[in-house]
Amino acid sequence: MSAAPHPRELLLIGGGGEMTLSVDVAVQALEQARARGLRTHVTNRADTLAATPAVTAAADTATAVDFARPGDTADWAAGRAADGERPALVFGVREMAQEAVAATAHALELPGNPPAAVRRIRTKDACRAALAAAGFRQPAVRVCRDASEARAFLAATAGPWVVKPRDGADSAGVRKVTGPDDLPAALAQLPDREAPFLVEEFVDGREFSVEGVFVGGSPRVLAVTAKEKLPPPYFVEIGHVLPADLPEETRRSVEETVTAALTALELRFGLFHVELWLTAEGIVLGEVHVRIGGGWIHRMLPHVRPGLELYGTVYDDALGLPVDLPATLPVPERAAAARYFAPPEGRVTAVTGWDAVRTHPAVLHAELRVGPGDVVPGFRSGGDRVGAVVVGAATPTEARELARELVASVRFTVEPVDAVGTGDDVPEVCVDLEPRPLTSSFRISHMTIETVDHLRLRLLQGGRTVGEGEITADSGYGQDGPAIAAEAEALARTLAAACDDAHHGADGADPVAPLRAALEKATADGVGAPARMLVEMAFLDRAARRAGVPVWRLLGLPEPGRVRLLHTVPIGEDIPLDGRPLKIKLGGADDEQILRSLLGVPAPLILDANRGWDRLDWERLRPLLAELAPAVLEDPVRDPALLPAIRAALPGTAVVLDEGIATAGDAAFAVGTAGGLNVKLMRFGGILPALDALTDATEKGAARMLGCFLEPPRAIAYAAQLAGLCDWSDLDGHFWVSDDRPVPSYGLDSDAPGIPRIAYTPEPAREEAAAI
Repeated sequence: MSAAPHPRELLLIGGGGEMTLSVDVAVQALEQARARGLRTHVTNRADTLAATPAVTAAADTATAVDFARPGDTADWAAGRAADGERPALVFGVREMAQEAVAATAHALELPGNPPAAVRRIRTKDACRAALAAAGFRQPAVRVCRDASEARAFLAATAGPWVVKPRDGADSAGVRKVTGPDDLPAALAQLPDREAPFLVEEFVDGREFSVEGVFVGGSPRVLAVTAKEKLPPPYFVEIGHVLPADLPEETRRSVEETVTAALTALELRFGLFHVELWLTAEGIVLGEVHVRIGGGWIHRMLPHVRPGLELYGTVYDDALGLPVDLPATLPVPERAAAARYFAPPEGRVTAVTGWDAVRTHPAVLHAELRVGPGDVVPGFRSGGDRVGAVVVGAATPTEARELARELVASVRFTVEPVDAVGTGDDVPEVCVDLEPRPLTSSFRISHMTIETVDHLRLRLLQGGRTVGEGEITADSGYGQDGPAIAAEAEALARTLAAACDDAHHGADGADPVAPLRAALEKATADGVGAPARMLVEMAFLDRAARRAGVPVWRLLGLPEPGRVRLLHTVPIGEDIPLDGRPLKIKLGGADDEQILRSLLGVPAPLILDANRGWDRLDWERLRPLLAELAPAVLEDPVRDPALLPAIRAALPGTAVVLDEGIATAGDAAFAVGTAGGLNVKLMRFGGILPALDALTDATEKGAARMLGCFLEPPRAIAYAAQLAGLCDWSDLDGHFWVSDDRPVPSYGLDSDAPGIPRIAYTPEPAREEAAAI
């Protein structure tokens, strides 16, 4: 007797997000699949699966797979397919999951959009470039790495402008600027201040979006939606009306432009949501998405087009079932509108009128997520919305006015909230960990490093990042990424309440004192240095943002200036001979050969043996070292008893200790025995204890080097704030972790409050020549 065939399966990648709208979209997508006899399997991050029980309940099966790694999702699905669990259809309703959807469909040879096309539209500047190349109107745009590049773009173009993330959603971090003075505040609002961002010309015009579905690979427009937004500088949508009340000729031109753009972008599957402006010069296309629009449009469309099943239409088309949808649809005969609540900022003490709104017969959906005792944040992105009303009516004008009236009839009474913390300002703590391969192998005396764990700790308030720390952990150095993440999360949650006292805002109060005391206690309690550094970064970033200054100014440090780097050369790599100060990694079998190759090199030499030599090695290499006369000799030997002889033999060389130097006592030992130390924040536990060690070393006339591990740019910039206190800066570890191109020097962009960014703007040629 043969086994019963498996039912066809829908694989819904990315499930739903935690917001009610995202959950509603995912549940509808699953229900319409089940109505067609499809078995449903949802994938999502484990924490989001747990936080969205309505989605998992609507699915037959759920599996934790991180859609942020499209290749991993595709590999997982291919493995299932090889075991006989092959889906009939791959789909996704979330913006951030679309690359994984495309990669998986491509791997399984199922209907879907080309992965390259999805990557292009999700990278906003690449999408703009592709549309412009295809002949569509586009605003001028530039990818910027720091404020200096943004200022250069402002100087070369006509304003006003918009600053936005290169990859984002819900208008998070999107802000209008009218000139250079607005840049610091705009950059401070970016969700990821280390990532490249966009500055583009502001488009002056009425804003719309076009909603539709692909049938047979061709786009079919379902409706044009009119948008209403709150006034700049932010771009938060406050309402939608569908269909937009447009003249027939204008509507037809909008639809033709959008369908032509989608074709030019090589998109062919699923749903689409395309944003645009109507300007005096014509249609200017905005962002392009291969998912349904937000703002409850998924509820509005089926109301204005009765019988329409958005997701079911996609499934039917992909499965070869008939789709009754003409190439050109008539304008809908009824309308819908959505309107968001925008109560004033503050703590809610009373809400009136809500019951009458939610029971109104024209309401298609209504939600309110705040009540007495809750705090309403400022409205800077879609994540700050606290509720919405969606209504149906006979005409667009009637729908718009009814939605406005119902929202206005709900009255909020609020009271001010102390902005600097009274216990109600305690931030949420979020810690992420991701294994990350290096851009190239990094070999030192006792190991070769290929991969590090990337850890990010964010402090969130109202869904916005208000403080952020970022490090990497390397198991070769005994740094356990998951253990550090757990330690840091526990410590940050404790500090979030303990360090948020009202005296933060008191006149003359030291905003760093509570944090310093808490971290000193954490040290005494045995919390590891990497976890302390990660937490310290996030809380100092937050304190500096509150104070409106960069961290170095908050701490009273000297202006870091331009950071001139040592060029680190791992064991086994070629040694450049371009005059830059070289930090040569030694401690291997070829040390003598390497040292001989350095004779006559016209550059300051910093030699780092990582404790790789014993007494015999030292005696054998001493003549060569004396001839080379390196500027610095770092961690030459395992036995500290040899250090006096080494210092005597190399009187012009600064000897510094690095490995094992992690406390004030270790620093005093290094200064006393070697005459110098290399301070690494990851070993000391952050900038505060490192600053104490450097201050003491300076007072004693010791040699001071500022070092790093293989760390992300944000951690490197954090450490570089101490560069003004050091003789040498060995802060190039991010070149192995990120895509940043190695340079001989960089600055710190301190225009925005908080932790500065690395600014790669070249210095004048004469200064660059002096540096090498």
